[in-house]
Amino acid sequence: MKYYVIAGEPSGDLHGSKLMRGIRNADAEASFRFTGGDRMAEVGGRDGMLYHYTQMSFFGFVQVVKNLRTIFRQIDEVKADIARFNPDVIILIDYPAFNLRIAKWAKSRGIKVYYYIAPKVWAWKERRVKQLRRYVDRLYTIFPFESDYFRGHGIEPIFCGNPLADDIEERRASLPSREEFINECGLDDRPIVALLAGSRISEIKANLPDMVRIAEQFTEYQFVVTAVPWIDKSLYDKYIAGKNVRYVCDRTQQTLAMSTAAIVTSGTATLETALMGIPEVVLYHVPWLYEKLKPYFLRIPYISLVNINLGRECVRELVRAKLDMAEAKREVATILPEGSDRQRMLRDF
Repeated sequence: MKYYVIAGEPSGDLHGSKLMRGIRNADAEASFRFTGGDRMAEVGGRDGMLYHYTQMSFFGFVQVVKNLRTIFRQIDEVKADIARFNPDVIILIDYPAFNLRIAKWAKSRGIKVYYYIAPKVWAWKERRVKQLRRYVDRLYTIFPFESDYFRGHGIEPIFCGNPLADDIEERRASLPSREEFINECGLDDRPIVALLAGSRISEIKANLPDMVRIAEQFTEYQFVVTAVPWIDKSLYDKYIAGKNVRYVCDRTQQTLAMSTAAIVTSGTATLETALMGIPEVVLYHVPWLYEKLKPYFLRIPYISLVNINLGRECVRELVRAKLDMAEAKREVATILPEGSDRQRMLRDF
């Protein structure tokens, strides 16, 4: 069969690559065309990739508006590429603003549309449920609570488990020793606190400065920012040079595995950190207007996947336009060894 797979973000590239390997195991004749990244290219071949996600990932209202012409051009080019490839099925991975437009177009042309990793319509933009019901033939979900949600909206989803669980287990077997890790990364012997500042330039600009300020309060620990390889080191250096923060690139899970605790932006990283058993505080810098309007747009009380899945607060969420340093220092202290929340949090994980 011929499969057209569309991912537009780093996590989509990771999950897409594993899905493509699974498809190839089940279908030896599988042929792929896709948008995604290096991991998907390892499976489907670089010649099969139309766009790399670094060309497609625009985050936040301002970035989207500034790049509308590029986004609509890419949508048109993906449609034309699909028509040329003539796939048996299109597989959409998250990335809803882009992918739902493709789903509508594909459905009108009689192409099967499968959606893997459902959009988070249970948190915001619930109107997209109607589009999923109308344009998607099969919806695959990765969180247990989503099953009841979508059934309640007239969609029978297929729950397939969360790919992070498999990914973490696979990588555990190849983890270096702590001594090897600190030597390879040029770190010292102090306990490590990981800083997961996001995977987009805008997230790093917003969150890393606050994380660095927190790091300066705990000199008995070494803080390590888990950098992503598609963002130039100079951006990180702008905030961490001369501070109590070290730079490690493209080794997020290894850094977490060696860490005592973590400070994490919202997103998949919050769940990844919890599944690895690392106590965390969620920190996300938002514009003041978002802070005021959040209750009107967000349908759920939490932003971290840990709290959302538990249905209650497990990890502290500091979603602020202006960080209260005394509060932040207090919350981080509670998850360090001997901290008041550490054991309770580990039990929740």
